[in-house]
Formats: sequence, structure tokens, C-alpha cells
Amino acid sequence: MTPRSVPNRSLLALAGLVLLGGGLLILFAGFDLYRRHDLVPPAGWPLITPADVLLGSADRARWSSQGWWWWPAVIAALVLAAALALWWLLGQLGRRRPGSLPVGGTPPQEGVELRDSALSDAIATEAGALPGVDRATVRITGRPARHRTRVRLTLTPEGTPGATLGALCEGPLRTARRSTGLPETPTEVRLNVTRHKPHRAE
Repeated sequence: MTPRSVPNRSLLALAGLVLLGGGLLILFAGFDLYRRHDLVPPAGWPLITPADVLLGSADRARWSSQGWWWWPAVIAALVLAAALALWWLLGQLGRRRPGSLPVGGTPPQEGVELRDSALSDAIATEAGALPGVDRATVRITGRPARHRTRVRLTLTPEGTPGATLGALCEGPLRTARRSTGLPETPTEVRLNVTRHKPHRAE
């Protein structure tokens, strides 16, 4: 279980329990199960009979008389809850990282997995140590069996793109392929040159 999946599953479980409880509350009241089965709900329990409503006329009048701030506060709370739910949903849809990758070998190491963040950090560290490289960042996306590696290298002014690309393929990327046991890993490499201040001739 990944560190990000713990709060995600907790939120899903909490939302599921709230929806389940609300559904059972409405179901018991709608089918009048309390009266049919001689069940005694707790004191103050809402929605006991089919004629009950969640917010009666007296409650609506009581809250409506609280002043101008009541309805804007309710609308703001609903908008905030909807925005948080949409943000969480977009975050889940946009997360396309493999999480854990199988560790290769002969034979493959069953039950042994490699975190994608650990592999990307290892590639970035080794790539950052290559000659002519000032900075390296690596991100791994996709599924465990078909992941894609995105490498961004910032070269020094003295760096050579061709030589750096060859050293990257023969060094860090080959090591990553051996670690995962995959013969081919689609890789996207972007090269930039670090900015430097112009030298002033005197």
C-alpha cells in the first residue's frame, strides 16, 4: 500500500460509510420497517416513518430567521465540498504512476518490488553525475508492466547533447532496465542548457 493510497482509501471508506448509513436510514423509514418489525429507534432519531422529513417546516423557519448569512453560508459550504471532491477526483484521474515495479533477475524475484520513486531517484542521481550535466529530474509514469520514463537533463554550457544522450542510455537507463527486468522501456529525454551570465570583457 503506497503512502498516498492510505488517505485515499480512508476517504473512500468514510464516504462509503456515510452513504451507506444515509441509505439505510431512508430505507428503514420509507418501508416503515420500524413499525413492521416492532423496532424502537433511539430518542430523537430522524426519519422513523414514511411521513417524516429530514428538515421540517419549523426547522427551516428557525434556521431561515438567523439572518442574511445563513443561506450564503450553506451555499459556500456546498461549493467548498464540491470543489474538494472534484479536486480529489481529478487528482486520482491524473495519477498515472505505476507505484511499484517488479524487480528483474534470473529467475524474476517474486514478491520483491521496487518503488517507482526510488527508481526515478536512482536514475536522476546517476544521470546528474554524468559529465556535462548540471541537473537531472526523472519521472516514471504508466503501468508496472508498461511504464514510461521521462528524463529532463539540464546541461552545462560545456555539455554536448549527443555524448550526454549516449552516456545516459548506456549508463543509468541500462541499469534501470536490468533492475526491472524489462528489455525495453520507452523513454523520453528532454535536454536544456543552463543559463549563465555573460562574461564581460575589460
